[in-house]
Amino acid sequence: MDLFDFMREETKKSESPLASRMRPERLDEVVGQKHILGEGSLLPRAIRADKLSSVIFYGPPGTGKTTLARVIANTTSASFQQLNATSAGKKDMEEVIRIAKDNQGMYGKKTLLFIDEIHRFNKSQQDYLLPFVEDGTVILIGATTENPYFEVNGALLSRSIIFELHALEAEDIQILLKRAVYDTEKGMGSFDAEIEEDALIFLSDAANGDARAGLNAVELGILTTPRSADGKIHITLDVAAQCIQKRVIRYDKEGDNHYDTISAFIKSMRGSDPDAAIYYLARMLYAGEDVKFIARRIMICASEDVGNADPQALQVAVSAALAVERVGMPEAQIILSQAVAYVASAPKSNASVNAIGEAMEYVASHKTLPVPVYLQDSHYKGAARLGHGIGYEYAHNCPNHFSAQKYLPEEMEEVHFYRPAEEGYEVKIRERLNRIREEAGVDKRY
Repeated sequence: MDLFDFMREETKKSESPLASRMRPERLDEVVGQKHILGEGSLLPRAIRADKLSSVIFYGPPGTGKTTLARVIANTTSASFQQLNATSAGKKDMEEVIRIAKDNQGMYGKKTLLFIDEIHRFNKSQQDYLLPFVEDGTVILIGATTENPYFEVNGALLSRSIIFELHALEAEDIQILLKRAVYDTEKGMGSFDAEIEEDALIFLSDAANGDARAGLNAVELGILTTPRSADGKIHITLDVAAQCIQKRVIRYDKEGDNHYDTISAFIKSMRGSDPDAAIYYLARMLYAGEDVKFIARRIMICASEDVGNADPQALQVAVSAALAVERVGMPEAQIILSQAVAYVASAPKSNASVNAIGEAMEYVASHKTLPVPVYLQDSHYKGAARLGHGIGYEYAHNCPNHFSAQKYLPEEMEEVHFYRPAEEGYEVKIRERLNRIREEAGVDKRY
């Protein structure tokens, strides 16, 4: 490194954006990602032992992919080379491979190659890397915001371990924001600033799992906010809202407003008003409500309030819940909106809710009756000799795949729990149950 390179690096340390300066340099400084960085996990063990094999870090922006690469660079004894796939070309790759071969041949030293945005490399560029990854010339560390199974060469994937990083929790971002405000070495502690608790909570929610967004807002707030009479810079809720360009709305996740909004959301879906349901969905999303929480409420509504009037509603809700976990925000709002619109517009029935409610109440208030002998299991040892299962009629051998045999205990012959509603698909359910019972000569009707 010559004098100019040294001066450039020193300038970057002091003048680079806060989010860059605050990047951890040691593994114990990394916040979040406990699922891959927890004590005893494979990745931290490999980093500390300097025995890392090729890996690909996959996750949303601001979750620590480049940070982990930097930690590895500060930990390893190997040569560390970095490329960004948005700007690197074939010549850059060839130069890195030349350096790696020299390190390997002349010094017996490994080379770690970090490629940011690796999904930006086209197929031929990824193919070029393959033999050098395969023979150990370089150990690949890839970072991508896109699903690597779609965007990265299958041969490279087969030679790499994929670590998925999740959006940071609000509590994790709060830790990072406090560090940024009060750290005098890498942060902005020398500015003598203070961040108020409600501003801290707001920014950690508004960042939506992206630490960089929160850090940028803190930096902007400290640099542009005049000092108060006490000589300090105060990052208030109003300052925080201006710096992240997001309006503060009254929505306390632990308070009445939270429960009022989710109540209105559910009642709007139940009341078949998709406009209102989507409005309350938007309010929750804007306030930073956990998308997994919202998805759970949609699933419950799909079963509790739609039920068998449209059995497809639960499938839509479950699929949406799985999808939002894989996609994340902001795209998850589209998936949630689709599910909400479907559930709110679907025909409604709470027949299955009433059925299990009445059945649970019956079980709690009546003695436990024996299962009819012909329905009992005949397979366990000695059961057949006791007559268990004898006389059972196999429904598939009967017309309409329906046996007129009684399935409830004799004392419960007239009991009804499930009463299909005269709405949606349950009309067909009711018609079918009544038809096959009538044809079999069974008096019980629904």
